[in-house]
Amino acid sequence: MAMEEEEPSQLKRALIDSSAGAISGAISRTVTSPLDVIKIRFQVQLEPTSSWALLRKEISAPSKYTGMLQASKDIFREEGIRGFWRGNVPALLMVMPYTSIQFTVLHKLKSFASGSSKSENHINLSPYLSYVSGALAGCTATVGSYPFDLLRTILASQGEPKVYPNMRSAFVDIVKTRGFSGLYAGLSPTLVEIIPYAGLQFGTYDTFKRWAMAWNHTQYSNAIGEDSLSSFQLFLCGLAAGTCAKLVCHPLDVVKKRFQN
Repeated sequence: MAMEEEEPSQLKRALIDSSAGAISGAISRTVTSPLDVIKIRFQVQLEPTSSWALLRKEISAPSKYTGMLQASKDIFREEGIRGFWRGNVPALLMVMPYTSIQFTVLHKLKSFASGSSKSENHINLSPYLSYVSGALAGCTATVGSYPFDLLRTILASQGEPKVYPNMRSAFVDIVKTRGFSGLYAGLSPTLVEIIPYAGLQFGTYDTFKRWAMAWNHTQYSNAIGEDSLSSFQLFLCGLAAGTCAKLVCHPLDVVKKRFQN
């Protein structure tokens, strides 16, 4: 009887995790799309991204994009406001299954490692187990959503004139010229990137949460457990964890984008 009651609750928890992950991922991806487009343009251009090489006379012409403000002006002038959301449809199709799979697998792995399906018990996992759980969840989600990631990069990186007018034309051309395996071009460097990135992101997030909980306990003696953390504190923990992971793994992200493009 206990097992029968636990099974629906675990199913409900998995559904909540996947739905929350998909919705939050879609919102954050849409809001940050302009910055993502600019980032991808810088990552895939082969020429130097500053005028330093020009001063040293190492190259005869400046690169197309040399700074965030200049890139924003160029994209807006050449492609209009819609240019900042180029590739957002495949990005949404990627991020919704990606985050759903990631958070569901992460919860399952942490439940297995801690011996409990309750999230409040997962905070006591060692940083090593948090890192491994995050890395495995990131790998699983990447494999499950990778073709959309490839299409997003290709569409977001192209300026004017367009090579592909929409996601369908890009998909058809890739399959026609390279077969279905072409939809997984760059998967190996992507997995090499996602293992440390997802591991660091979730590992440091749990660490920052433990620090915040300890700080709350010193300030308010009755503040115990994860429930003592405010939404703002959770936001700061997520911001700090994401920043640390991105700073460490950004070079690998550049390599991944070059392979995809």
